[in-house]
Amino acid sequence: MPTRVLTFSTLFPNAAKPHHGIFTETTLRHQLATGEVEAKVVAPIPWFPFPHEVFGAYGIFARAPRVETRVGVDVFHPRYMAIPRMNMYVAPFSMAYFAKPIIGRLLDEGYDFDLIDAHYFYPDGVAAVLLGKYFHKPVVISALGSDINLILQDPVARPMMLWAAQHAASMITVCQALKTRMVAFGMNGEQITPLRNGVDLALFRPVERAAMRRQLGMEGFTLLSVGHLEQLKGHHHIIAALAELPGVKLMIAGSGPDRRKLEALAAAGGVADRVAFLGALPQDRLRDY
Repeated sequence: MPTRVLTFSTLFPNAAKPHHGIFTETTLRHQLATGEVEAKVVAPIPWFPFPHEVFGAYGIFARAPRVETRVGVDVFHPRYMAIPRMNMYVAPFSMAYFAKPIIGRLLDEGYDFDLIDAHYFYPDGVAAVLLGKYFHKPVVISALGSDINLILQDPVARPMMLWAAQHAASMITVCQALKTRMVAFGMNGEQITPLRNGVDLALFRPVERAAMRRQLGMEGFTLLSVGHLEQLKGHHHIIAALAELPGVKLMIAGSGPDRRKLEALAAAGGVADRVAFLGALPQDRLRDY
């Protein structure tokens, strides 16, 4: 009988944001392909009442469906209260509170899952452990990067993360460096397994360098920065550095809310002619990632 998993994460795509957290969906898709895993997904979304585009990212949250089917599994998007200025510290409790009825209904309807698979340590992992304790289910938490490198330094979030680590059945990191950092903060290294992200070798494969550079229009020394266009990804640091790197060009692959800010930064630094914004992959290619 397949292992029944409840995937729990805010980092999961939805119809309004189909590439948001695509890596979590990809991981699940490959788990399902083994035939050894059965899954349902609870992916909380901040509550916002107005779906109009004028409200930006919050309007997108409002347009996301309550329930949908992705990669052949049911995906539930409970709304939780995201309180300005306070959200950092109340989000785990709000997520758990508003996800609880949905999870309870799944159990009542016969989906007696074996474990909660939580992606991102805070607030998702903390909320998952709260839910695991309530429903008497083991929890596995995956640490992905900024949750450990940045949030774990927060004096309010840190005790909650250490509590979640203490009560999780197991933890996964995407690299050894994250495990080392978690152990330095007092987490039990024997419960942490580094498991690096996989690579689709049919999609990412060596090509003839000169021909590909011609195809992409690369001339001279070129830097490539890949990631969502937001401050956390650090694109602004690379743009600022171009002023000290005469002749060097920069290509930025990704989309996000900070594109105009980054374009303005390049213009203000006098390097706009050396920065190319490539945008995101077309929708029909996102399923590959």
